Amino acid sequence: MIAVRKLMTLTPLHRARKAAQVLGHVEADYRNGQTGASAWVLELCSAFAADESLSGELRALAAEASGEAGRTALSSPEAGIRVINRLSRGLEAHAGLSPADWDFRQPLGVGLAGEVRLVYPGVRAYLEDVRSPFNVGSMFRSADAFGVAELILSGFTADPGHPRATRSAMGASDVVPWRRGGLEALAESGEAFALELRGQPLDSFEFPEHGIVVLGSEELGVSPEAMALCPRTVSIPMLGAKGSLNVGVAFGVLMDAWRRSLANRGVEPVRLTESRPPGESLNASIS
Repeated sequence: MIAVRKLMTLTPLHRARKAAQVLGHVEADYRNGQTGASAWVLELCSAFAADESLSGELRALAAEASGEAGRTALSSPEAGIRVINRLSRGLEAHAGLSPADWDFRQPLGVGLAGEVRLVYPGVRAYLEDVRSPFNVGSMFRSADAFGVAELILSGFTADPGHPRATRSAMGASDVVPWRRGGLEALAESGEAFALELRGQPLDSFEFPEHGIVVLGSEELGVSPEAMALCPRTVSIPMLGAKGSLNVGVAFGVLMDAWRRSLANRGVEPVRLTESRPPGESLNASIS
């Protein structure tokens, strides 16, 4: 770890970038319960509190972190993470660096508990040619949150094991059952319906207890071939000028509506008691 005295001899932007990089490693240690770098962080904050090359807001943040409140926070992994994260992200922004979505770490207090996952056994989704790994990972995370029993991915949908997908999934791709499949999978999963433009408004749509929703590519939407297999289409009402949402965001909106629809009709989720290797057909037992 670079000494703070040496760090402060670097040019202003160089030391901001270097400090942000080191703080990223320190935050990773804190997330593993290791607070051994607290003295270094306190020394860094004291130096940055007097660094006139920084904005007033950043100097104030560093000054607060170098005081008694910061000392107390840095002695605790969870509280220390907040101090370190705010400072490192602030320094990145000061240095002109913008973190990508897949650079963000798992939110505090959120972990995996696959053994207690609840699902609606009849609820599935088909991802048709969703190309962005980030979107695929986001959709896995929403699928886990809203009790989707299984995701079926077309051959051209991005690999859930792609680093960007696993980063945005935050572990959900390890607990949500999924497999590859063609459009024939739609006939195996109850009623098939599409999430597309110019369909029935989400608020009045009667969601099936057993069904599969089809979501199309970011550029082309649901294919004509898939639409031909979907008797109904549902749309999210749009008030803005764009008239559409990112497919990952739209999937989350739809799944919350589907979950609420089932809950209002007294349909209860059940416990998923077994898992199976990703990429295989769903053989999990549900109790």
